Amino acid sequence: MYLCIIIAKRKQIHLIIYMIDTSAFQGKTAAYYTLGCKLNFSETSTFGKMLEDLGVRTAAKDEQADICLINTCSVTEMADHKCRQAIHRMVRQHPGAFVVVTGCYAQLEAEAVSRIEGVDLVLGSNEKANLVQFLSDAWSGGEVRRGYHVEKTKDIKTFAPSCSRGNRTRYFLKVQDGCDYFCTYCTIPYARGFSRNPTIASLVSQAEQAVSEGGKEIVLTGVNIGDFGKTTGERFIDLVKALDGVGGISRYRISSLEPDLLSDELIDYCATESRAFMPHFHIPLQSGSDAVLKLMHRHYDRQLFADKILRIKQAMPEAFIGVDVMVGCRGETPECFEETYTFLDALPVTQLHVFPYSERPGTAALKIPYVVADSEKKVRSKRLLDLSDRKTEAFYAQHIGQQAEVLFEKTTRGRAMHGFTRNYVRVELSPRDARPEYDNQIITVTLGDFNHDKTSLKAIVNG
Repeated sequence: MYLCIIIAKRKQIHLIIYMIDTSAFQGKTAAYYTLGCKLNFSETSTFGKMLEDLGVRTAAKDEQADICLINTCSVTEMADHKCRQAIHRMVRQHPGAFVVVTGCYAQLEAEAVSRIEGVDLVLGSNEKANLVQFLSDAWSGGEVRRGYHVEKTKDIKTFAPSCSRGNRTRYFLKVQDGCDYFCTYCTIPYARGFSRNPTIASLVSQAEQAVSEGGKEIVLTGVNIGDFGKTTGERFIDLVKALDGVGGISRYRISSLEPDLLSDELIDYCATESRAFMPHFHIPLQSGSDAVLKLMHRHYDRQLFADKILRIKQAMPEAFIGVDVMVGCRGETPECFEETYTFLDALPVTQLHVFPYSERPGTAALKIPYVVADSEKKVRSKRLLDLSDRKTEAFYAQHIGQQAEVLFEKTTRGRAMHGFTRNYVRVELSPRDARPEYDNQIITVTLGDFNHDKTSLKAIVNG
């Protein structure tokens, strides 16, 4: 039979028709493993749905699979190490399986990955959209294109759509891919290519499909989603407004926005006009030292960042604000770190996502002479994580005794049920009060005290 796949390229939409023998997929089983960001998880889930539609069943626990798909990350040296471990583990657990590796590590180290014993196929960022065709060739007697298939960064132009939830309540809608920023510490532009995106109309259609499947919350994902529009000439704020008009989706969250791309227009729209975009922002800072930001080739200074945070809080005092911070990068002297700590301590942010800097081959950061010892990175990370805990706990404490709408997520019988408020406060419902019918439902609760490990507020269902 014919399988149609829509691929977006710069300023064009291409309809590609593959000859796929679907009978070759019937009765097959697949095992999946994903490392890294929400975008990777979304893409893996989409691959899984494509294969399921062709008759491939997800392998049960301890069941040997016919295909193993490992979607990799390469944001740090530790991520590379975890990818290699995951590949070896999957090969060992599923002897005889057809093993496919894709993702950022596969793009950057394709030849090395292809040499790992048991790996059959390595697909780069351009080629992963052709996964089904590669598998069809392998399973239906066609020419099996083993080894690695990777385009150069400058030639990565395809956009593989993704809107999926996997085993999660929330859907993850991929609105953008790639990055044009080339920060000195980062390999992502080399792994995913230049910034590109589909049309607003296509994304609205995917959101409508999520509604038809019962979805109530969508997270917008991408590499640099504020850069949306490079391909189509559209604007991110226009995408937000169009998605806001999709009836049936009760909540949208924006996964991450660069501070220089977070417009005042967007903040004001979310605060005063939006129907479904939540008071929840995630904004990468990386460093609170202007000297380090300059070394990183970031596109803003600390004053711009502070202005954005204060504008959000002025417009939405209840907003949850998560912040990415990198510690121990080259050039971060003790004085520069103290600037970062003091800066963040004074800002009304809610939570810090702390990442120790990792040397990445081929990046411009390696030319910066000042190197921070690993032991010092750990000390700095611990200080920022402690600061984050204090800020998050204080933010949660402000909500004790309030009523809130919570979107609950499925749990197993006899265990606590969890969900999130509009502004991303994690809530826990005791096993005694949890109900199967609460799954994927927005329920009004009263927020009680902290749970035992202070990761959630206890909830009492009203009425």
